[in-house]
Amino acid sequence: MSDDTTIENQHFTSDDEFNSDFGNADFSDEGFSSVFNEHEQLEDKEVAQVKSIPHSVAAEQAVIGGLCLNNNAWDDASEVVSANDFFLKEHRDIFQVMEQMARESDPFDVLTIPTALEGLGLGGDDITAYLTELVNNTPSAANIKAYARIVRERAVLREMIGMGQKIADLGYNPGGRESAELVDEAERMVFQLAEGRQAAGGPQDMKTLLKKSVVKLDELFNSGTGLTGVSTGFTDLDAMTNGLQPSDMVVIAGRPSMGKTTFSMNIAEDIVLRTSKPVIVFSMEMPAEQLMLRMISSMGRIDQTRMRSGKLSEDDWPRINSAIQMFNDKKLYIDDNPALSPTEVRARARRIHREHGEMGLILIDYLQLMRVPGAESRVAEISEISRSMKALAKELNCPVIALSQLNRSLEQRPNKRPVMSDLRESGAIEQDAD
Repeated sequence: MSDDTTIENQHFTSDDEFNSDFGNADFSDEGFSSVFNEHEQLEDKEVAQVKSIPHSVAAEQAVIGGLCLNNNAWDDASEVVSANDFFLKEHRDIFQVMEQMARESDPFDVLTIPTALEGLGLGGDDITAYLTELVNNTPSAANIKAYARIVRERAVLREMIGMGQKIADLGYNPGGRESAELVDEAERMVFQLAEGRQAAGGPQDMKTLLKKSVVKLDELFNSGTGLTGVSTGFTDLDAMTNGLQPSDMVVIAGRPSMGKTTFSMNIAEDIVLRTSKPVIVFSMEMPAEQLMLRMISSMGRIDQTRMRSGKLSEDDWPRINSAIQMFNDKKLYIDDNPALSPTEVRARARRIHREHGEMGLILIDYLQLMRVPGAESRVAEISEISRSMKALAKELNCPVIALSQLNRSLEQRPNKRPVMSDLRESGAIEQDAD
């Protein structure tokens, strides 16, 4: 005990030395509470700083000030940002007025903008002084595109936060929907954000639509092809349809072994060889390798029977090599997983679109082999599949070719020319098809 006492006395010989070593710390209840409250306040400040809504008032002011300095910079700024990208309501109102004045070719500055705002019941008495301050603090409009990109970046971050909350709400409140359906909805939301599209596009005014129409007519006039859509490679068919239109769902129907797959694959071949756009084929009936052999046979002008049996001549191999070289660097993707659901098809098509850009064609072979988990009936299932494929065509803005079987009753009629009602298992297919 004496040794212990000696050690204790050596280290803490007095109360003053003890207090000096521990910084005069207060170990009372009040002291602990004070320290805890200080730590809690510091933590709250850090959390608030981390979780503050992303925005840049300075960048928004620079965009508005730069546009007041140089109205000709409007096109550069409007290509990057819209009024909804601004965080402050005052800035949104000002940019909306600028947009309206630019559309009417009216000048906008520190005098005309307040007048226009007043006419809309917006702004205030100090708006002129505020705009004057923005103009004085903006050196020039030369960097306005860089300022606009900052505003847009902050807007995208805010959209991500809002989207994350919506996705979390889907998980907390599924509403009886299956997880696969919820994941598909979440993926659709993220895809729209990645594509820079607003989930709710809203109505477009006549001036905007007329401008787009004139641009489209000019493109058609200068193209020289006379086609408004993607060429199928079949001249007569293109003459009747003007090509495959973006956002259209085209149904190719027939009885088994009537050449539906061969015909549709010829269209896919032409698109992938003639354009740089990706094409994806969902083949739920035929393996990918067999489809590839058919394509090589078609492009190499080699009999398919010899290709399947392997009984090739020496003259066939150069043709095969030539066909392989034609397809080697093309963006053709074949998915031969059986019984895919619309959710899986959408997810895989979106991934190709996200990685490789605008799609040239989506081919479904064929509709009746797809499945919807939990469908009440086969008719309801086919209806859901058909609607989903039409929605996919519109979402990705590319043509979708969907193969379909015809009813067997067709073969019992004297006139075997098919009609719409011969589409198998659902009338929704003829309603959704373009």
